[in-house]
Amino acid sequence: MGFARRLTDPDIGKHLLRDEGEVIVDEVGHHWVVFLFPALEVLGALALLLATPFVSVEIAWLPMVLAVVVLLHAGWRALEEHMDRFVVTNMRVFRVRGVLGQQVATMPLSRILDITVRKPLHGRMLGFGHFVFESAAQEQGLRDIRYVARPDARDLAIQRVVARAGLRPSVN
Repeated sequence: MGFARRLTDPDIGKHLLRDEGEVIVDEVGHHWVVFLFPALEVLGALALLLATPFVSVEIAWLPMVLAVVVLLHAGWRALEEHMDRFVVTNMRVFRVRGVLGQQVATMPLSRILDITVRKPLHGRMLGFGHFVFESAAQEQGLRDIRYVARPDARDLAIQRVVARAGLRPSVN
């Protein structure tokens, strides 16, 4: 149970600077729409399994093997999306992602120059958007955060944290 939990839980708490007073303001997983393609892959795998009785006995193993491969791929994609978290704290924003290995990209609030929230038509209809962060750094792992649920509320939360830190004027 411990290994499976470690594999499916990004454990955001271990990245906090608790002794410095850092607390989580918002932890953002992806919007449910990112799980749509893995779900469709699962349906495709089930269709392959259902087709097995109608295939010649000599090649009946092929749809079963394909179904297992498709199921494994769907599970991996879903786990990748689940393990990708964007976190806003009172001191910084950071992103933790990765299943077997883990990548952490961090940006102090003081380095955030601009946040663009992009909401395509289907994102507006389904309630998600994409964040684009501009910072003083040239290369960063936090530039694009895609498929964020309730993007307007999350943008305001970040703006409030930045304002409370005294880095910019207050947002109502």
